[in-house]
Amino acid sequence: MDATRGPILFRCDGTPEGGWEPLYQCLSLAAALQRRRRGTLFFSYLEPLSMATGISRANNDWAAAEQPLGSPGDLEATLAQIRKSNAAAVVVAGDGMTPDYLEAIKQTGTLVMVFDSSAQMMFPVDVVVNPLLAPGKKPYRVGPGCQRLLGHRFALCRGVFRRQRTIRATEPPQPYRALVAFGDDDPAGETLTRTRQLLGMEKVQKVTVAVRTHHRQYDELLDLADASNGAVEIVTESKELLTRLVRVHFALSGGDMWSPELCVVGIPQLILSQTTRHGMNGKKMDEEGVATFLGHAAEVSAEQLREAVDMLLDDPMERKGMSRCARNLFDGRGPDRIVNGMEIMLHAPSRRRTAVSIPANPLLKIAA
Repeated sequence: MDATRGPILFRCDGTPEGGWEPLYQCLSLAAALQRRRRGTLFFSYLEPLSMATGISRANNDWAAAEQPLGSPGDLEATLAQIRKSNAAAVVVAGDGMTPDYLEAIKQTGTLVMVFDSSAQMMFPVDVVVNPLLAPGKKPYRVGPGCQRLLGHRFALCRGVFRRQRTIRATEPPQPYRALVAFGDDDPAGETLTRTRQLLGMEKVQKVTVAVRTHHRQYDELLDLADASNGAVEIVTESKELLTRLVRVHFALSGGDMWSPELCVVGIPQLILSQTTRHGMNGKKMDEEGVATFLGHAAEVSAEQLREAVDMLLDDPMERKGMSRCARNLFDGRGPDRIVNGMEIMLHAPSRRRTAVSIPANPLLKIAA
């Protein structure tokens, strides 16, 4: 047995405090790995625990972590899980990791990959992936031999977006429909606030809100949809989102991983960031002409949003140009490129090794 064909271990969490974006990033990569017949194992601390169902439903194995990433005792539990599963590689995503944490994992001999969009520390790992457009190469401090996979070529994209890319080749007919996609990490509650503001705009006839059931304001959003006489709909499943992507005329996003995915389909966007790193990504997307960055959400008033929406809907050439630039920049093949890089490194002569299976009773091996 070749150890390079061992499973890929994902060390990531999904909690209200730490956010769910790292988990969804890992799920996007896991889907690409499964297309290469790679086993995938998630070692995660989840809240709510029902999220484990979604991980398993995507054909991933899951083991429960007893503490969040970076907590006391987490490193020992992670190292034990690596040895138990004989992992060929470990993918770490989340705010709790430190250089010492990553160095200890690398010393096990397994390949270590990190998802990071902040570049705030030294990375003693084999691969660093930034699926957003910013920051670029220069701010990242890495150890010897580390590869940096950065920018639009490595943007993560789920299959639901890639499949709709060819279908939405042209803008759908009116009336105008909007998609609100701030993701589940929505500390300021912008999803509910901006949906209400869109309802007050005469040009917007329909608002689709993409959230999951663990969103902080999910119940309030359902109440808003019930009281809107059909003007607002809540979409929680990928199958439901599939049919909406080809019908919306623009989207409100937060500059997170949803933004590149919407670009793959070619949906014009207005970006309202809630974090510094998402703001950097939004600015870069604005510079590339694939979206309009309005600023930090707390600093953008309802009137400013109305003006931005009116300008976008009144200018069909702006929407067409934004859609064309987005589709040209993002092709939805980022996960496959990351997997290719990982496979090349795993099968390098310096890393190939033979896996030794240890029998349940060592005396049997001695007798043999």
